[in-house]
Amino acid sequence: MTQKNSDDQSQLLVLRDQIDSLDKKILGLVNERAKCALKVAEVKQKFSGDQAPIYYRPEREAQVLRNIAAMNPGPLANEKVIEVYRQIISACLALEEPLKVAYLGPEGTFTQLASQKQFGHGVLGSPMVTVDDVFREVASENCHYGVVPVENSSEGVISHTLDNFLNSSLQICGEVELRIHHNLMVAPGTGEEDITKIYSHQQTLGQCRRWLDGHLPRIPRINSTSNAEAAKRAQEEEGAAAIAGEIAAETYSLDILSKKIEDQSDNTTRFIIVGREEIGVSGNDKTSIMVSTHNQPGALYKLLEPFHRHGISLTSIETRPSKNGMWSYVFFIDFEGHREDENVQKVLNEVDADSLEIKMLGSYPRALT
Repeated sequence: MTQKNSDDQSQLLVLRDQIDSLDKKILGLVNERAKCALKVAEVKQKFSGDQAPIYYRPEREAQVLRNIAAMNPGPLANEKVIEVYRQIISACLALEEPLKVAYLGPEGTFTQLASQKQFGHGVLGSPMVTVDDVFREVASENCHYGVVPVENSSEGVISHTLDNFLNSSLQICGEVELRIHHNLMVAPGTGEEDITKIYSHQQTLGQCRRWLDGHLPRIPRINSTSNAEAAKRAQEEEGAAAIAGEIAAETYSLDILSKKIEDQSDNTTRFIIVGREEIGVSGNDKTSIMVSTHNQPGALYKLLEPFHRHGISLTSIETRPSKNGMWSYVFFIDFEGHREDENVQKVLNEVDADSLEIKMLGSYPRALT
């Protein structure tokens, strides 16, 4: 061994010893944090009385993660640091009470990925067949929270999710924004020349239309109930391919032939967290409401004008049939701020005075990147 190699080896040993020492300290601190979480659970149990204690506070978690990102000196990116702390928080929360979270399934969907991004891996995930099932599981208290998609940056709003709020008492407790990457996948041993049909969800096929037109224009495209269902079919049917996320390829043991085939590189889906309780102020919040108005000229202007006058930014507005009569509609409005903010309360009072009905869907922390 040369002197240089010997010196390099010695330097590596020193660095590895340093890493081992740091790992020991990190392990001790993580467990100290877990012990503190258990003490928090004891205090909540003591003062909850006859009510079941609420262990998970989305506003508190959002504050913690934002503070961590603000203090992060690097070289790890904020996104990676938040991922690590999300898992630590999830594991600590599971010591207090494992959360049960329903999500639009089956396993391997982007909704499952969004659930993991929001809650970490310390929760008990429960895949549901439909959005209706997710709402039902949470409303019946079989699950603490539910995760459902609500809009995509290229394909627009998912109307069926909004329609569930027409007759539901559930609250929006949070939101997750997930960058969506679609991949063409097949069973092992299948080549592109062997593909005779492509399965995927209708929205996914729309998000990959230009790529498919350019690369596989003559291959039939078949709608499936979910991308995970498409992946399952690709696993089972000869000549079948699927378009789905990497989590589906891992779940169903498929090979990815082409990665990131979505037409828009910034393709993003927004998911909402539904639950049964109101969420406190986190300091960077959004509020969602559902409003039905009088069917008269200027109704929409009268609805939106108070937001402009009080300087509140709208982030989304959607119109849906109310199902209470022909040509009767409701507006779903998302805007910046929390229901407890003074200017938000002024706007809500004015909107309430000029509308048939206003329904608060929830105030909640804005999505973390």
